[in-house]
Amino acid sequence: MNKPNTAPFAEWHAPAHWRAVDFISDLHLQAGDPATFDAWQQLLQAQHSQRADALFILGDLFEVWVGDDVLPSTAAPGSRTEADDHRFWRTCAAVLRTYSQHTPVFFMHGNRDFLFGTAALSACGMQGLPDPTVLVFQAQRWLLSHGDALCIDDTDYMRFRAMVRQPDWQRDFLAKPLSEREAIARSLRQQSQAHKAGTTGDSTRWSDVDEPTARDWLQRSDCNTLIHGHTHRPAQHDLGDGLQRIVLSDWDLNAQPQRAEVLRLDAQGPHRRLLAPASRHPCRRPV
Repeated sequence: MNKPNTAPFAEWHAPAHWRAVDFISDLHLQAGDPATFDAWQQLLQAQHSQRADALFILGDLFEVWVGDDVLPSTAAPGSRTEADDHRFWRTCAAVLRTYSQHTPVFFMHGNRDFLFGTAALSACGMQGLPDPTVLVFQAQRWLLSHGDALCIDDTDYMRFRAMVRQPDWQRDFLAKPLSEREAIARSLRQQSQAHKAGTTGDSTRWSDVDEPTARDWLQRSDCNTLIHGHTHRPAQHDLGDGLQRIVLSDWDLNAQPQRAEVLRLDAQGPHRRLLAPASRHPCRRPV
């Protein structure tokens, strides 16, 4: 099998005064899911005493992103309509921009929002991170990734991923009218939903992270722990030799039971913070 990453690993060194950082991924925010948006917004509006020193978003914050021209600061006159989706993206950008004024926000592309560009990052007040990135925090090294590049057994997806991450493909796609891009995105979502229905909705039958490749990444990056999302299977996996991977929760406030977790990393190590359904105030539990 081809290893998905052979380049040097990017690094981000946290400031010495940071005491806690939060990680989230796979919220898949969309206009048709106000419950998940409300939980996310209330998390970002938590009291100062509950906030971490930084927020790391490890991909798929949005259900889909077809180009930065859905935001008013980047749209040419007459190039967009006032659709519900567009108003929703602008609301999300405003929430992030307000939060980033007091807390640094770092964003890593996922498989749904890989077209999130520099203009959108600026509009949201976020800083982009390459996938993967080593976070150096409190004298330890933590490897961060969305996780989809490690699902190498899903050969169809890996071919698709290699194609859409090419600059030429992205330039050609973004040159299409916004309405055409949105139609293509709807078609791709329908295909994805049909694929999931074909596996009877059982996420355990979907491709998972290849653990030998995860071990290789950890060894080459000189890290002991990989933190990632994408698979929607929150867990902690022992990879042997002191190596592990921690899988972030996806968010779905319409599911039963509801899913919405934040992974906090502090002096005590990583621990999950559940958003209580009634109050949305995080409750700590072990990883």
